Amino acid sequence: MINYNNKHFRPVSNTENGETSAETIFKYKQTGNILTSEYAGGKIICGHLIGLVDENGHIDMRYHQVNDKGEMMTGICNSKPELLPNGKIRLHETWRWTSGDLSEGQSIIEEL
Repeated sequence: MINYNNKHFRPVSNTENGETSAETIFKYKQTGNILTSEYAGGKIICGHLIGLVDENGHIDMRYHQVNDKGEMMTGICNSKPELLPNGKIRLHETWRWTSGDLSEGQSIIEEL
């Protein structure tokens, strides 16, 4: 299992209906297979996620955040890791809003 504890990530791509950007920083914590994160930056004033990490490092997570319009947004995300040649982790994410327009999207975040 990949251990994400104390790793920081930044988005490198996102679909247009997403709110994260290169200004968003995710600070991951992991205990056992439980992953949590606080994140902020860009359109996101404050966000949190909680997820479960499986034996292959895949993450099943739920997130909530307050955006710069003062809206509470919630969603579901599944992340698949890719180990880069430099030893860093890239996460390929498929997500869906559970609030707002309920649309889906894809993003990629990379370890700093």
